[in-house]
Amino acid sequence: MSSAQFFDFTTIAYFVAMVLFIAFIATKNKNVGLIATLVAWAGFALNTIAISVRWSESIALGYGHAPLSNLYESIVFFAWSILLVYLLLDLKYKQRSLGAFVMPFAFLGMAWAQLSLNDSIEPLVPALQSNWLTYHVITCFIGYAGFAVACGASIMYLIKVGKEEKSGDGRNPAGGVLSIFPSTRILDDINYKAIMLGFPMLTLGIITGAAWANYAWGTYWSWDPKETWSLIVWFIYAAFLHARFTRGWVGRKAAWLSIFGFAATMFCYLGVNLVLSGLHSYGGS
Repeated sequence: MSSAQFFDFTTIAYFVAMVLFIAFIATKNKNVGLIATLVAWAGFALNTIAISVRWSESIALGYGHAPLSNLYESIVFFAWSILLVYLLLDLKYKQRSLGAFVMPFAFLGMAWAQLSLNDSIEPLVPALQSNWLTYHVITCFIGYAGFAVACGASIMYLIKVGKEEKSGDGRNPAGGVLSIFPSTRILDDINYKAIMLGFPMLTLGIITGAAWANYAWGTYWSWDPKETWSLIVWFIYAAFLHARFTRGWVGRKAAWLSIFGFAATMFCYLGVNLVLSGLHSYGGS
């Protein structure tokens, strides 16, 4: 079976998991939540197998590079990273309603990759022929995945706190759909923990990217649009952590900053690659 077929099955599994997580919120049926989680784990396993098979296909073609070199491969790895971070946090918090706000990121990425992008395996250009490519992409995308999960938790937080304020007494109406959401305290903690995972990984991504740039182009930093936007994203999340530690920013302020940070992350990832020209524009090809 080819990697393309495994990626197709992965996309289907992520879609089913997303629908089941939404159904879990609507029905508040714990069995539905359990099945959704199991399907998410199955999709993650399929995604892992698909990436491994694609790597073996690259080796068979005589290229041998990790499948992390173009936009298609980066998106399917991004989806894998989102599931990795989400499932790890699910093991800790067991708040399955979060899946309804995280799985769409993974599913939409996989659907776009499968329906719109070129999935052919091609040889690396000379500048990409380095192990630094693997280190750089892995660390960056696990960082991005942490920010995606934090964004999902932040959206849930804002929905829930808004409902509580409208109720007038700080509580959801009995039997309300939002009663299945985690408490605002837990959502705020998930937001913080996901960013605490993502921020050091992004930092490592920037460091490995600088080392890779020096290997490929003889300079650690050239203010390429991707480098500049990576630094902007780094400063946004550094500001998030600084404000939390020194000014006690929690709750609504932290949620909005997390959402803003993820929007900047997505522009850094897709906007720069697809719109702006620079050393990273290969991703749009």
